[in-house]
Amino acid sequence: MKAIDRPFTKIINGTTQFMIPVFQRDYSWTEENCAQLWKDVVRIARDPTDRGHFLGSFVYVSTGDSSAGFTRWLLVDGQQRLTTLTLLLVALRDHIQETDWRGTEDGPTAKRLDAYFLRNTQEGGERVHKLVLRRRDQETLEALVDGADRHDSASERVRENYEFFRERLRTEPGIDPELVYRGVGRLVVVDVTLDRGIDDPQLVFESLNSTGMDLSQSDLIRNFILMRLPEKEQTRLYENYWSKIERLFFGSERTFDSFMRDYLALRTQASKQERADQIYFAFRRELGSAGADPAKLEALLQQLLRFAGFHAAFSVGTEAYPLVTAPLSRLRRLVDVPGTLVMRLFECYEFGGIVTDEDFCTALDLLGSYVFRRAICGEQTRGYWQVFANLAYRISNDKPLESLKVGIATLPDAYRFPDDQEFEQALAQEDIYHKRVCFDLLDRLENVGNKEPTDTSKYSVEHIMPQNDKLSSKWRGMLGSEWKEVQREWLHRLGNLTLTGYNSSYSDRPFEEKKTMPGGFEYSSVRLNKFVREQPVWTAEEMKRRGEELSAKALKIWPGLCVDQQLVENARAAELRRRAQRKDVTRVSMSAAARHLFELLRPRILEVGAGIIELAEESSVSYHGPVFFLEVLPRKNKIGLLFALDYNEVEDPQQMVQDATQWAFIVNSQYEGGAYALVRTGEDAERVLPIIRQAYERAQS
Repeated sequence: MKAIDRPFTKIINGTTQFMIPVFQRDYSWTEENCAQLWKDVVRIARDPTDRGHFLGSFVYVSTGDSSAGFTRWLLVDGQQRLTTLTLLLVALRDHIQETDWRGTEDGPTAKRLDAYFLRNTQEGGERVHKLVLRRRDQETLEALVDGADRHDSASERVRENYEFFRERLRTEPGIDPELVYRGVGRLVVVDVTLDRGIDDPQLVFESLNSTGMDLSQSDLIRNFILMRLPEKEQTRLYENYWSKIERLFFGSERTFDSFMRDYLALRTQASKQERADQIYFAFRRELGSAGADPAKLEALLQQLLRFAGFHAAFSVGTEAYPLVTAPLSRLRRLVDVPGTLVMRLFECYEFGGIVTDEDFCTALDLLGSYVFRRAICGEQTRGYWQVFANLAYRISNDKPLESLKVGIATLPDAYRFPDDQEFEQALAQEDIYHKRVCFDLLDRLENVGNKEPTDTSKYSVEHIMPQNDKLSSKWRGMLGSEWKEVQREWLHRLGNLTLTGYNSSYSDRPFEEKKTMPGGFEYSSVRLNKFVREQPVWTAEEMKRRGEELSAKALKIWPGLCVDQQLVENARAAELRRRAQRKDVTRVSMSAAARHLFELLRPRILEVGAGIIELAEESSVSYHGPVFFLEVLPRKNKIGLLFALDYNEVEDPQQMVQDATQWAFIVNSQYEGGAYALVRTGEDAERVLPIIRQAYERAQS
């Protein structure tokens, strides 16, 4: 690698060509960036000391296909500055031509600017232009350099910045081409030339941009994958794979980054969500070696493209899979983090795991029901990414829908699937209006199963009984003497909510007026309002009946989790065994006396029944058969035993057992139990065995 300070004009002058690699970002400098460059050029041109102005670094490497009189370079770093300076020089050339400006003998001319900095006048074909950008940018730049249609809009940013410099040259006082030409000539850059096959352009790029160049994580990954390759191979892989991925996420770099994070998680079965600013480093750590093998690299890009299509169908809403567009859209409105799980379901669907279309839709609707029910029931939403990722890892290729259901059924209590009773009760009795899913709830209740759906996009949520705490006398008379309590209790419940396009017109009018006014409930085409227009009055009784009817309908729209309980128990047992294998009970901290008693009792516990699972907890040892029946709790010179038994059902002729419910909690216990005993001696260990057998047998029933 060679790095020297050189005037910018010495780099671009000569029979040379700089190419922007296909994987680089499009030209993105704004008018603000151009204005700053213009100020720098004018300021340094007017500086009497004749000193230079440092512009930054240009890093480039040979394409490997240069000839004796012509050199072609791939620009690794410096695209934005080189492109903007080229636009300035094109604008300067065109200004000179338009105004027929004449300067000094060494000053700029249109011919000189063209030959020195814009075109290789002795070359033809692809070698003519000194700077070659990416696709749309190049179309517009080429038109400007060649003097063709300057209103070409393939790249608005290129054209707008060219026009910015043209306007400055035409209108700014005290500016002439000689001044601008002198300023450009005083620009100095660090000229960094890499040796192909010796220097690693990616490492150089990372070093130069480590302080915060505005690149997304997916930009960095793209550069990492393609930068080390020869130019022709870069172009082929970019056009065949990466450009297609970019088009899927066009206009949403954040979603593209999310896809890369979710893909990595699925590939590596990550135990936690990668930080947004660490996705690139995770990719390099996990998949960096793929670039050393061309076949592996192409296979990786093929897989990335396939999974990007899966992810985009969910996160962006592409319609590549029309069968599941609707359930994916509904799920996306509810939650934005199940990308990992959705990709896994797609993988099974495309490659024979989920056999039928119906099963695939069922799986997606089940996820939507899970999230929706939890939202209605007010359950926590933090940590959903990890929940969905863990479910993705547990889906089997042979029975994906079944394994998904089992996975959901065995989630921790904090993320459980609300049952029908909880869901129906929350719908009928909770404040629905302030739930974030309120509108979605009413929209689905209105339209589900109808071939002529109502367009609710311009509707709003209406309180049939008004929100105003100073209700009119007609409302107070209808609701009765306890009207304040009725309003407080029923105002935001489902039975009192509907959709309408006449919210402002309804206002706080009496119920009869809301029904009969123009656009009122009696004339409403909204199906949700059918019950309302049939009622002569609107009291707690009507709100209660309507809420119950709508809740019953919601139970069918968002069904509960139906899964074979034996499969659930088998899965829980398998998970316990996996946990047991990862932990060593001999490492649970105990005093010497407690350890002696534990070693006496331990083999006797394991002999109580077949297949008992012994699990090391943080400060205890638990036993499962496969349901929990006993926890051993080390104490200073003894051990405590917590049994999965009600105190009243224990047969205890030795009178060893105490009622565990008399304490608010039992120190270090990870489980709940109703009976507790202390083992202080070897004799105690013998006497407590019958109770251990009772707990085990009770767990089997």
